[in-house]
This record gives sequence, C-alpha cells and structure tokens, in this order.
Amino acid sequence: MKGMVFTEFFSLVETAFGEDMLDDIIDDANLPNGGAYTAVGTYNHMELVAMVIALSTRSEIPVPDLVKTFGTYLFGRFVALYPNFFDNVTDSFVFLSGIENIIHAEVLKLYPDANLPKFDVQIEGDELVMIYHSNRHFADLAEGLIIGASQHFDEDFKIVKADLDENSTEFRIVRQ
Repeated sequence: MKGMVFTEFFSLVETAFGEDMLDDIIDDANLPNGGAYTAVGTYNHMELVAMVIALSTRSEIPVPDLVKTFGTYLFGRFVALYPNFFDNVTDSFVFLSGIENIIHAEVLKLYPDANLPKFDVQIEGDELVMIYHSNRHFADLAEGLIIGASQHFDEDFKIVKADLDENSTEFRIVRQ
C-alpha cells in the first residue's frame, strides 16, 4: 500500500483525536518501522490495519466506522491534492465509473508497483453498481470514498453493500 495512505491516515488521526492519540496508536500497533512512512514508499497494508485496530480500541469506535470515515476524509484529500482528476467531471457517477480506466491508469504511470483494487462498474439510470475486488479487504474504505464523492458533488445517495465473496463487495448506489 502506498505511503500516501498512511500519511493521510496520520493527518486524520491528528486532526480528529490529537497528536497524543497518534503516538499512542503507533506504539500500540508495534510497527516494524516505528511509524515512519513516506508518501511515495510502499508498505504492508496490515500495518494500517494494526493502527486502525489500535485506534478503535482506544476510541471505542468500531473499526468499520473508522475505516469508512477515513475513506470519506481521503476523498477530500484527493480533491485537494489531485484537482486535475476532477476537471470537467460533472457528477459522482461519472467520477466513480472512471476510477479503473482513468484514475488507476494514471496512478500506475506514477507508481508501477502500486497494488490497486479493481472496480467493475455499470450504470443504469440513477443506479450505479460498483464491484470492488481486493484481497486487502478494504471495502469500508471504498464505501467511505463513495460517500466522499457524494459529498463533493453534492448528491444524495442510498448505498447498499453486499459481500459477494471473500475478496469482492458489491455497492449498489442509487441517487435519491
């Protein structure tokens, strides 16, 4: 997993819970590198999982809720850091349907070693069906990113999430 995800997680924790909490969860997670991450480095995703579990234990907020919140936050950061991805994008369905062929294609140009999730997308009127495939099991992060898209484009969604198998989750996103 790219280090940018780790550094943005640190920013969220510092902002929402404070520097002491960040230090505490880094200690609790017993990370192999002591919590030193660079945005361009590549790290084991289980290190992020360990920190989220530590944060959940200390904050008493369930892990799925924390991961979803992080996804929503991360979408906002993507908007700030990569505004060109949002040029001429009129709504969330246009954006979400372009993740695989536009966003991920650009990410792989910059970071050929990136291990990105795969998305299959189908739009039918006011419904978008998005199937998330990843062996890292971050469907809650994907859901948070979808929520972030709805907020960014000021759209109201109903999201129905269903696990299809161990590594795939379907999101049915309906505009309200």
